[in-house]
Amino acid sequence: MKKIVPFITILFLAFAASGCGLSRIKPVPEDISREPAKKAAIVEPKTLTEQLYAQYQEWKGTQYRLGGLSKKGIDCSGLVYVTYREKLGIKLPRSTKYQSQIGKEINRSELRSGDLVFFKTGPKVKHVGMYLENGTFLHASTKKGVTISKLSGYYWQKKYWQARRVEM
Repeated sequence: MKKIVPFITILFLAFAASGCGLSRIKPVPEDISREPAKKAAIVEPKTLTEQLYAQYQEWKGTQYRLGGLSKKGIDCSGLVYVTYREKLGIKLPRSTKYQSQIGKEINRSELRSGDLVFFKTGPKVKHVGMYLENGTFLHASTKKGVTISKLSGYYWQKKYWQARRVEM
């Protein structure tokens, strides 16, 4: 029994560390499988932008919490997951790793409201947000919590990796 406890502790820590951004495998609860995003009713871009700003107002300042999905704390992929599910009726994968594989990759110059923007913030760490408009994106920052940032910002400009469009 004593040998099992350290193993379980190590296993738990490995899963906990695989939250927003880490490319290691993260446990996927049954209700959020890696299946492709489901289509919802088409949302007009203006309406979509308004929905994203409404989500920002609801979640603004919520602290970053690895693996979190509530107003007590949320991580970047969790914010994307919750926003798409609650505001758009679209089921996305929960982790950044799988979110970065859905939809269609698009050029940065083609970005429109709701597109997912991804960043490489470390050797194995990835970050995700949702494009708003005029070079801004909504995301859960480790330092500021849920916030809006500029793609052209000093930090984000250097870390930009890819953008993906999920069919709505």
